Amino acid sequence: MQAIPHVISLTSPLFLLAGLGYALVRWLGWPKSVSDALTRFVFAVAIPAVLFRLMSDFSRLPPVDARLLVAYFGGCLLVFVAGRAIASRLFKMDGVQQSVFGVGGIFANNLLLGLPLATILLGDAALPVVSLVLVFNSLLLWTLVTISIEWARTRHVSLKGFATTVKNVATNPVVASILIGTAWGFIGIPLPGMADRTLELIGQAAIPLSLIALGMGLGEFGVREGWRESTAICVVKLTLHPLAVYALARLLRLPPLETRAVVLLASLPVGANVYLMAREFGALPGPVAASLVLSTAAAAVTTPIVLALMAGG
Repeated sequence: MQAIPHVISLTSPLFLLAGLGYALVRWLGWPKSVSDALTRFVFAVAIPAVLFRLMSDFSRLPPVDARLLVAYFGGCLLVFVAGRAIASRLFKMDGVQQSVFGVGGIFANNLLLGLPLATILLGDAALPVVSLVLVFNSLLLWTLVTISIEWARTRHVSLKGFATTVKNVATNPVVASILIGTAWGFIGIPLPGMADRTLELIGQAAIPLSLIALGMGLGEFGVREGWRESTAICVVKLTLHPLAVYALARLLRLPPLETRAVVLLASLPVGANVYLMAREFGALPGPVAASLVLSTAAAAVTTPIVLALMAGG
């Protein structure tokens, strides 16, 4: 337990940056257009620059154990099923609402928060793990919730809907930058010095700007609507998800670094994509928005504790 204060001291500046973004919108009245523009820059330019530069030097990166995908996404599947059962029994939700509730318990904020935390706490050696999860995260979890909702609505799964999901994910700037960077790395041609330095400079801004953008986005949501449902989503996300991933990682005997990395990602708060899903499928937008705020605030305490417990174990 002595590691807890140390981990909190390392992570607190990250959550303070998110708090700064929240304050700019919530208390200083910065307009939504600023938040939208900054978020767009982070998603489309800054984070892709970091990931492309990292993966373009793929041959020098430490090997990544593919079992981590089984540990992480296997844990996601288990918790999704549990989440649907909780939504059905405790809140009497229909199939569509159960699906959105369930994905709220597994879709973490891996991009805006996971990447900075992994960099600070685990070092560059953990970034290939984070990148691998990021490549598959949106594709697999969007597909999971889409299939679940289509089945709940029609008892039929559309191949066209699945193909659209794959296309949308593949053209996502984050996923595309990882795939293109990996392809460049396999070619073995080093980046030109000017291009490498430019990407490095952009990447240096990625972590602080991503956290400020996260906070600004959270400042747009309230926490009152559907507080019981949003609290339940937070409990599932911040407890069941990391526990399930940790159990599978131990069962698969993942190395310590990979185990810490996937559990770190699983311990993170609800991702903004869940709110997009709630809006897209017309289910629980209020509770999901509230869960973004509540889980981010709670994760400022729970995530350092999870990491410290693993470090001491």
